[in-house]
Amino acid sequence: QVHLVESGGGLVQAGGSLRLSCVDSGRAFRNYAMGWFRQAPGKEREFVTGINWAGSTTYYADSVKGRFTISRDVAKNTVYLQMNSLKPEDTATYYCTALRGYRDPVAVGSWGQGTQVTISS
Repeated sequence: QVHLVESGGGLVQAGGSLRLSCVDSGRAFRNYAMGWFRQAPGKEREFVTGINWAGSTTYYADSVKGRFTISRDVAKNTVYLQMNSLKPEDTATYYCTALRGYRDPVAVGSWGQGTQVTISS
């Protein structure tokens, strides 16, 4: 069964850091690009970052470039999102999913349940 599980969200002050994790327990996406999206209340889901299947190529939305870093551990079937210099506008529920391409914001297969990130000013 395909199953993505995100974790690592929380409440931090502006300027702080968080590290999100996404485990592919079904090992279904090891040959896929993976990415993170986020959705704030009342807003559309936003494509934040993507990484290719090997972990060698990445893409970042302008809104997070220079502050967020995506990585993956193929052996652990896990994708990470290191978020630094967090801003209140980063507040959202963050989701990981497999992608059609590392910079192609089209999801393949299922979504995780999401993890809530809240940044206080």
